[in-house]
Amino acid sequence: MAFDIEMIKKVYQNMPSRIEAARKQLGRPLTLAEKILYSHLHAEQKSESFERGKSYVDFSPDRVAMQDATAQMALLQFMQSGRPKVAVPSTVHCDHLITAKNGAGEDLAFAKSESKEVFDFLGSVSNKYGIGFWKPGAGIIHQVVLENYAFPGGMMIGTDSHTVNAGGLGMIAIGVGGADACDVMAGLAWELKMPKLIGVKLTGKLSGWTAPKDVILKVAGILTVKGGTDAVVEYFGEGATSMSCTGKGTICNMGAEIGATTSTFGYDASMERYLKATGRADVAELANKIKEHLTGDAEVYADPKKYFDQVIEINLSTLEPHVNGPFTPDLATPISKLKEAALANGWPTKISVGLLGSCTNSSYEDISRAVSLAKQVSSKHLKAKSEYLINPGSEQIRFTIKRDGFLEVFDQIGAKVFTNACGPCIGMWDRMGAEKQEKNTIIHSFNRNFAKRADGNPNTYAFVASPEIVTAMAIAGDLTFNPLTDFLTNENGEKVKLDPPTGFELPPKGFDVEDAGFQAPAADGSGVVVNVSPTSKRLQLLDPFAAWEGIDLKGLKLLIKAKGKCTTDHISMAGPWLKFRGHLDNISNNMLIGAVNAFNEKTDSVKNQLSGAYESVPKVQRDYKAKAIGSIVVGDENYGEGSSREHAAMEPRHLGVRAVLVKSFARIHETNLKKQGMLGLTFANKEDYNKIQEADTIDITGLTSFAPGKQLSLTFNHADGSKDEINVNHSYNAQQIEWFKAGGALNIIRAGVKA
Repeated sequence: MAFDIEMIKKVYQNMPSRIEAARKQLGRPLTLAEKILYSHLHAEQKSESFERGKSYVDFSPDRVAMQDATAQMALLQFMQSGRPKVAVPSTVHCDHLITAKNGAGEDLAFAKSESKEVFDFLGSVSNKYGIGFWKPGAGIIHQVVLENYAFPGGMMIGTDSHTVNAGGLGMIAIGVGGADACDVMAGLAWELKMPKLIGVKLTGKLSGWTAPKDVILKVAGILTVKGGTDAVVEYFGEGATSMSCTGKGTICNMGAEIGATTSTFGYDASMERYLKATGRADVAELANKIKEHLTGDAEVYADPKKYFDQVIEINLSTLEPHVNGPFTPDLATPISKLKEAALANGWPTKISVGLLGSCTNSSYEDISRAVSLAKQVSSKHLKAKSEYLINPGSEQIRFTIKRDGFLEVFDQIGAKVFTNACGPCIGMWDRMGAEKQEKNTIIHSFNRNFAKRADGNPNTYAFVASPEIVTAMAIAGDLTFNPLTDFLTNENGEKVKLDPPTGFELPPKGFDVEDAGFQAPAADGSGVVVNVSPTSKRLQLLDPFAAWEGIDLKGLKLLIKAKGKCTTDHISMAGPWLKFRGHLDNISNNMLIGAVNAFNEKTDSVKNQLSGAYESVPKVQRDYKAKAIGSIVVGDENYGEGSSREHAAMEPRHLGVRAVLVKSFARIHETNLKKQGMLGLTFANKEDYNKIQEADTIDITGLTSFAPGKQLSLTFNHADGSKDEINVNHSYNAQQIEWFKAGGALNIIRAGVKA
């Protein structure tokens, strides 16, 4: 039986009538995204014809998921809320704090020792507040959610940007910061700007070397890293129904890389098969009874341009495998053009490592297709030229592929199997020699490839591809190799060609596992004590942020004017810093150390206006904080792209930054800033970015009449006595302005409990 089956029954019981009411209100057929959104409106939210991309709407998600790195801060905030138990089904998954180095057994044992304090904290908090706990080694959050919790037509939020993976099982699943998760766990409404709708019509059918991954690699090339911002991407058509459920999950997963709020597919036979294979025939039976409500209306798909804000059409029968990168996931290159692009751009063509896995591509199908290629190494007398590393998605996947002999095949080509965890994908890869910062190329089936993300080396050129292409490229060891057309020379001096990959959608013998790694919470957690040592370097209880003073903010110092791409990896790095995710003061020592200073083109080097010296960003900001001087951060386009990590908002807040002014924001980061009581502002005229000088002191005026849709004014007081005045925009609604005034959304929750 599925987890939380009574909750799912209730969702399905209410869904038809709510969808019909929305259809009548809007006076037209509905997309799948609209059906799920309108059927999850909060009880106090009046239903109306919401304006896409503008209307803020309150929703009631069905569940919350958190991974260990973000769960620490989310649960530290929830502990302040005063609630005795979570209001909706919630889970914690220990997958980020496990370094990939020597192999699964050794690495997992080391993680359990090194992060024991954090794992014990998460386990005890989960036990106390009624939260399901998935222990270290159980698997990657999104694969575990797909296997156990995702269900068609449901709505969930998760403290990880790749929560969107559950769209592969027909959900509206959205990545959020811990403060949003805290709200929902506390039983409050969750606010979201009503998303725009992008329809992707898939015709034809995948075959040969082309995989579901190539669909989203192609889409990323079309929409770029911000083309999906504030939108739900809905896939439909014969190509969608011909694809596996886990393949759909891969496509939805990487929707985070185009900035999409989420992506989803309509319920179909592949989802039914997957539910049954993962022990949830009861959910499939319930879904089958209302399946017409679990996909878009036929009229929508017959004339998509009438109902979607944008429509993209892709023919899977002619789609070519793609390789995206380096340094950004939207630089899309068809495999037939890769050699030309590599040589023209001077990319290192020798592939040092191929990496398989991550939450994006670690399903049984993915691994079985990779194995079909790995088998050809021995059968065709080849030798793999690149190092090959694997992260299974869950203990259930690992156990099953071991049973079916896949791990033996990988072992024969010299592969190393890491823990069922995120590992290199999130930067938890202790790669030998990375500190030398040598120029090299890796290719992986992960979702992100920002500079320094995987191994900390800024000169590692990371390329994203399907598991099939990753495996073929690792065998060849050459970025210019095209497995569709090129031959390899084997150990006997013969020219041989790799056969196209084959595999299994689901394990022919079924899934199997001895210990999935789940720990159920106590029926009554009131007696559970959660201890946090005051001298801990890993955990720190939170103090409430101060409320707004009620006056305009004047005399702020420019901390940094960031140039170019500034993702959450640049603002709050992962890798070795993950260990401090539960200690706000300690992790704040990584604040913006990866951002490029526009004035000197360096990272972690900004001018301290008090001393005139160039110092580390956190050091300068701590100096300002010690003297009660506020500051402002200025950024470029799509600021905060990437992860959901709210540390990128909490660290500046903790250290005394008062506002972030940018050309444009990534959705999750802008929300995180608002939740923490920060000012997230955008240039009304993007050229005003150029007016800001290195030693500026800045005034923000208009806050005493702060209102939705009303611009604020900024004055840049330059060191030479001159000044520039500009107007800036914001997207705060009335409720979010109250968050700012209170010093953060959590302060309002806490006050409500006390009242």
